[in-house]
Amino acid sequence: MPIKNILVYLTHPHVEAWNFKPQHKALLERQVPGLNVEVCLNSKDFKDHLPQSEAAIVWFFKKKWLDSAPKLKLIATPAAGKDWIEVEEGEGLLVSFGGFHGSLIAESVIGSMFYFLKAFPLSVAMQKQKKWARVKISEKMQSLYRSRVTILGFGRIGNAIAEGLKPFGCLITGIKRDPIPAPKYFTTSDRILTFENWRIVFAETDHLICVLPGEASGVLQAEHFRVLPSSCYFYSVGRGNVYQESDLVEALQAGEIAGAYLDVFEEEPLPESSGLWKTDNVLIQPHLSAASPQYLELFVEELAKRINAEEFGPKIIRD
Repeated sequence: MPIKNILVYLTHPHVEAWNFKPQHKALLERQVPGLNVEVCLNSKDFKDHLPQSEAAIVWFFKKKWLDSAPKLKLIATPAAGKDWIEVEEGEGLLVSFGGFHGSLIAESVIGSMFYFLKAFPLSVAMQKQKKWARVKISEKMQSLYRSRVTILGFGRIGNAIAEGLKPFGCLITGIKRDPIPAPKYFTTSDRILTFENWRIVFAETDHLICVLPGEASGVLQAEHFRVLPSSCYFYSVGRGNVYQESDLVEALQAGEIAGAYLDVFEEEPLPESSGLWKTDNVLIQPHLSAASPQYLELFVEELAKRINAEEFGPKIIRD
């Protein structure tokens, strides 16, 4: 399925790094010889050009647009999930999702782990008071060494997080729906299990990292948080509907877990009325764990390889 023309409509109202720019167009055309890239800056322009397009790069795609896209062979999006793509693959139409997010999200997750373990909030507070609080801060300092890390959702992103943690001496448990062979970087102390083993695993977890997609809605409930040690930290970078916000707030306020880094939420933007805003030891980011100036560069390089190799296969390409 050689593609010669591709239509781009990638604009974002909040995050500058997620806007397709001339350098991205030049990079894509350079890496895919003979490819013509046409960039649209608004939806009207995009829909006007869609009838003649073989391929489209978008953040979102509405099902009704297919009626005016008879030549469309490929829909590509940088996003890792299909939340904003309303169409399914069919005969003659392929859908490609971004698979490059792993290293970017791993940076955010590991950074947040150090935020908690190295007592950075306390250090900042003492700095503002001009206090050399060496004793007070040292009592809060912890290490990742020999920490037991459980990763719910052991796909590309979960793997990237796990591999990034291994140099710190972490013991990894990957939770996946179906068993898979252990990655090469695993040691004899690491393992891959299914969710049926959650009670035993959670009871001995120091860091619970959730990378589950939206399809896993409601998987984590109050009983799961209660089983975790009170010293455990929770990290959510998959989709926000995987857990009930009220259950997490209760677990944090009751001291059932030590803290949480949250990048995704069931309702976004997170309402001002949310109890998470006023809960201690919570680090909130507005769905930006993969944000980076290099975001679209990584996407373009990945997409170019797929186009050149025609590696789109019969099924949806997903992380």
